[in-house]
Amino acid sequence: MSDMHLIALPRLQTAIAQVVRGFGSSPDEVAAVTGNLIEANLTGHDSHGIGMLPRYADAYLQGGLTPNAAVSTVLDGGSLLRLDGNRGFGQVIGAQAMALGIARAQAHGSCIVALGNSHHLGRIGAWAEQAAAAGLVSLHFVNVISRAIVAPHGGGDARFGTNPFCAGVPLTGRPPVILDFATSMIAQGKTRVAMNKGEQVPPDCLIDDHGQPTREPRFTVVPPFGALLTFGDHKGFGMALMCELLGGALAAGMTQRDGDASQKRVLNGMFSVLVDPAALADRASFEAEALAFIAWVRASPVREGFDAIHIAGEPERAWRAQRTAAGVPVDATTWQEILAAAGRLGVDAAAVQAAAF
Repeated sequence: MSDMHLIALPRLQTAIAQVVRGFGSSPDEVAAVTGNLIEANLTGHDSHGIGMLPRYADAYLQGGLTPNAAVSTVLDGGSLLRLDGNRGFGQVIGAQAMALGIARAQAHGSCIVALGNSHHLGRIGAWAEQAAAAGLVSLHFVNVISRAIVAPHGGGDARFGTNPFCAGVPLTGRPPVILDFATSMIAQGKTRVAMNKGEQVPPDCLIDDHGQPTREPRFTVVPPFGALLTFGDHKGFGMALMCELLGGALAAGMTQRDGDASQKRVLNGMFSVLVDPAALADRASFEAEALAFIAWVRASPVREGFDAIHIAGEPERAWRAQRTAAGVPVDATTWQEILAAAGRLGVDAAAVQAAAF
């Protein structure tokens, strides 16, 4: 099992910003990418955190990631926007796309945002949180253009990505409800984390290169490749299919249709629906009903083996509080991969190491 580092948050922020500067990013972009990646680690989603930097470095060096790119408008229909991410950092493109959609939803009561050609959008919950902070409900269907990693229900090899779905509901004076999940049993990044830690994945999540069940995470990280399975069997497959049709075919005009494993870029399409609850119903009544239902759910007796009934978004907030105070755990293998990526970007790896420790 790989050793673990526990890095204080301020030191980690300084170290990772040094790595991101290696892309030639503007100061604002360095701050956005660094902040978004570390926020994923803080919320317990190490799969979408700083461990993505080696993949980003390879994508950049191949020409599949364009630093300092901005979102451009392809179609402006008022409350209907079609946007191109120009292969820019998703941490920037996602925020820009949501800002445009939020402004339109506030003006018109709702907005549909079709975003295509963005590099990896990271933790999709960040974009639901952005919308919720503006008082908006949001839905997000996302596809992935990269090496296929998930098998269709009943299939023996990978045919699409982890295709996340996300929804956010704001509640005045309270944290929002944020539901964010991959349509695979686990996110692909979690298999990378498990492999780097020397751990196995849970049962019934993965098949090997012969279509047989396995718990070895290497089958989604290094060849010969196997595939992740969808959650809930056909239900997760159906959700993944809709993410591909809406986030891919409709929003981005691109779906996953080849088995090329040589490209390191990770492109996302995202079909987002943003709604102002006050434009649809009496906001106070809506929130009162929502809170009453949440209270009803929480009143269920807690079963053996569980500590409480957690509402979507609460585990992330608990992780954020813990890791902000105690530091961010990073396994030694992932950290060495980040230092190697720094070197490929022309950044002094020893300086990054010194900044972190």
